[in-house]
Amino acid sequence: MVGVILAHGGSYRLLTPAEVADWLKVSESTIKNKYRAWGLRPQKVGRLLRFRERDVVAYLERKYG
Repeated sequence: MVGVILAHGGSYRLLTPAEVADWLKVSESTIKNKYRAWGLRPQKVGRLLRFRERDVVAYLERKYG
């Protein structure tokens, strides 16, 4: 399924920091501390951080081509 998502550039589905951390195989605290430096644009839902799936895909494409 990830291959299909990557092939189409991702979706607008919102992911929690925990979901992004699981996907990138890092800790949730790493996501919360590094998302700005990595250029991941958060979507605020109230006080909660969420990340668009397509923004994570774009980050991976920029970083690892």
